[in-house]
Amino acid sequence: MAMTGWRWLLSLLVLVACVGGCDKAQARQRDTSTECSSDSLKGSTVNATLRLQQHKRSVPWITSDMTVQVPRKWPLAKHLTFSEESPQYRRAMRCLLLGDEAPATRNEWRPHDPVVTATDSSVEVHYVAWGWITTENPILVGPWEIIPTGRTWMIYLWPPTLQTIRWKQIEADLGGLNFNDLAERASSSNENHLVWTNKLPEEVQIEVDPPWQRWLPVKLNRSIWTTAGIASWWVCASILIAVAALRTRRADAAAAREAARQPPDGEAAQRSTVDVPDTDARRDVSLTRTALEWAGLSVGVALALLLFVPEGRVSPRSYALLCIPAGLGLVLAARPWVLGASPAAPGAVPDEPVRSQGIQRRQALAVVTNTCAVAGIGLLVILAHDVFGLPEHLGPKTTTAFGRTGLALLGLVTVWLWLAAMVAWAWRFAREGGLLRERWTRQWNRVPAQCVAIVGCLLAAVAAALLACAWWVNKRRWVRVNWLVEQHDPSAYNVSLSSLLEYFFYTDLRWLFAYSWVLTGVALLALLRFRNRPPRAHGRRRYERFSLGPSKPDILLTVSLFAFFVGIRGAKFAGASALYGVWLGLDILAMYVVLALGRRWSVLSRLGERFCAVRLGTERHQSALLKKAHEYRNANHQMHLLDKGHADGVTCEQLEEKLRQLRQWLVTACEGTDPPEHISVLDIALAWGPEGRWWSNAVRAARLAFWFGTPATALLLYYQAHDPYGREQILGSAIGLPEFVADLILYQMTWAVAGFTLGTLWRLLPGRRSQARAWLLTAAYGFPAVLAAALIHIMDTDPRQLLLYAALLLVVLTLTSIWMDMATFREERQYWPSRVALLLSVYQLRGLSGQITWLLAQVGAVVTIYASLTH
Repeated sequence: MAMTGWRWLLSLLVLVACVGGCDKAQARQRDTSTECSSDSLKGSTVNATLRLQQHKRSVPWITSDMTVQVPRKWPLAKHLTFSEESPQYRRAMRCLLLGDEAPATRNEWRPHDPVVTATDSSVEVHYVAWGWITTENPILVGPWEIIPTGRTWMIYLWPPTLQTIRWKQIEADLGGLNFNDLAERASSSNENHLVWTNKLPEEVQIEVDPPWQRWLPVKLNRSIWTTAGIASWWVCASILIAVAALRTRRADAAAAREAARQPPDGEAAQRSTVDVPDTDARRDVSLTRTALEWAGLSVGVALALLLFVPEGRVSPRSYALLCIPAGLGLVLAARPWVLGASPAAPGAVPDEPVRSQGIQRRQALAVVTNTCAVAGIGLLVILAHDVFGLPEHLGPKTTTAFGRTGLALLGLVTVWLWLAAMVAWAWRFAREGGLLRERWTRQWNRVPAQCVAIVGCLLAAVAAALLACAWWVNKRRWVRVNWLVEQHDPSAYNVSLSSLLEYFFYTDLRWLFAYSWVLTGVALLALLRFRNRPPRAHGRRRYERFSLGPSKPDILLTVSLFAFFVGIRGAKFAGASALYGVWLGLDILAMYVVLALGRRWSVLSRLGERFCAVRLGTERHQSALLKKAHEYRNANHQMHLLDKGHADGVTCEQLEEKLRQLRQWLVTACEGTDPPEHISVLDIALAWGPEGRWWSNAVRAARLAFWFGTPATALLLYYQAHDPYGREQILGSAIGLPEFVADLILYQMTWAVAGFTLGTLWRLLPGRRSQARAWLLTAAYGFPAVLAAALIHIMDTDPRQLLLYAALLLVVLTLTSIWMDMATFREERQYWPSRVALLLSVYQLRGLSGQITWLLAQVGAVVTIYASLTH
């Protein structure tokens, strides 16, 4: 795996090393003796505007709009009309906008290059730049400097050039913030604007008094409190998975003791819902132990990365010596060669004799050998730093091409090891939980070395892609901040590239491990799957009494999954990353409140457990229910035709008698208590769902929601890329593009988990029609979202993205529920010309009209919210 995966990367490493140019190349420095002829600019006309947008924004946005008209007598005026790529243009624009200031001191963003318009007497330059206040560091945007330190922000007009002439008009739009004109030279002002006319730049000095909602996030950015909040999320997540694992183990142990005391016989054997071979008890203990191990390791590593290994305070060599052994240790701790549950289908002969010790040894040897080989490459770079021309601490100011190759190789090795650790843990959970396809496990048993090599190559490609993204972003930033340099200095760019490579592995592995909470979700799903694995044809069985749906431990696992993947988005949209741990608990509590309120009113719960056991206990009974539901729909349809005078060969008395017989079929199965009058056979069939087992309902709903959520994902990502700050985060951060791809994957996982939760709780949620279940599940997300909206209101940020996400969630779940109802009567599809006709038959005309109206209202809400977001 290691050698195959790294051989093809040598060309990439050489490219990364050489992109900065030849080491022997001499940079052509700016000619400091060249005069910009600033005296000729005294006849220029300047207008400048500053806009500070902070209302309904999580990050204050500063925009500088500057227009300069320079006279033709300026020697460099004609050069402003040249091509943007020409040295003359860059020199003239630098002299006009920056003077003697070094270009690399500015990190502002420009929507486009300055717009140049030439006339007979002058050349006009329209220059727009913007930036965001995220830290207390001074910000240079155009001719303005903003110092957001403490509770009072200072704004100065300090242009590098044109300081000695009077500017025609200067305007500052402060977005409704309280301000004070320190120099008291403003020509006019109101509650939002300040205007200066024919004033020198030094006369513009503004003191801004932002509300606490603006200065507090700036002050707390990258503070210990934010770090502590994220750390609390890891602690709460680890506690949750530990509680879930222990709770399921106790429940399984209690069920096993009960089954041992009361062996099933007769009809009870026909209602067995869980089959447990002799080895399953040991595997249950193993899976629980694995989940607990991950809970302890994940929180330990996360706290170490967040609290004890702060970025920039340790040398790259120390980082590498910590991260490489840690990544290797995580891979070995996962032990992906450990035996897992067989994914055999119901009725299949289980392929689980005692595993050959030789196979397991070969698997362990393949994993250990290759991971140790890759780790050895990284350690070799550290120990042989002199060979690569690197200092002992691996933090050079400048490097040779070979030195950059060594740094890139070290970064790739470290990131690869941590990627391998995450894959190894995911494989361990999936294998022990029975989530893998049988073909994959057979291949792993047969040729483990080949499997490790393939996975290693894929991980090497991912690591290379992360490095390529970081290099591309660094290159764009270099071009952006040095856009007015007449000729770039390769040695200066090499310094920038070396700085990137020094901490590339640490930055990216922190980002990678930040998403390792997904492994917690995989562990929860593996526990849930193992508890509800399909029955088998042989082996000792454990029998349980008939159950409507998931047991209490299953509900805990399902609710935890929903909170991890669906509910936590509310905290992200509210900008409350420090409250992730609190939000997790609120999401779980909201789900249990919704279940407690809705479970007693669900259709099947109101009929009683005896009815479900008698009428729904076997596949034969479920088929009979669908047949009765078909008869009920036909009788109602004929009654409707009879009312309109279109029915022939049937009388009203016959139809009423038919409906009475169907009603009596329900009554006779209840425990002496008549079922509610409004509940029909059709309602029961829809409440049961399309599958006989609740797990199958959950899987079907997850698949439907995954595909229905694809347009929703595209909409959310488009908005994210459309927002200027979001676009800057994507294109300006080393992990921006990987973060964008991760959001795409996580959104799809969010819809799938939401559908899975809907399918799991399908029989426990109330509602004669399935759209009520979708609404109730969305309400479970909505309860904490109300708190998020309150926090957004308090912090004066924008709640529309939170509302858009909630509306999309409701639409996805509504569509999923409609398709679930169609799947319930899928055997009747052959009798109808289209799915719409089948829906018409299932819901009846008025019912279907109501569902369509409700769905269109949801789509209309989504369109309205999105239009306001992109306005």
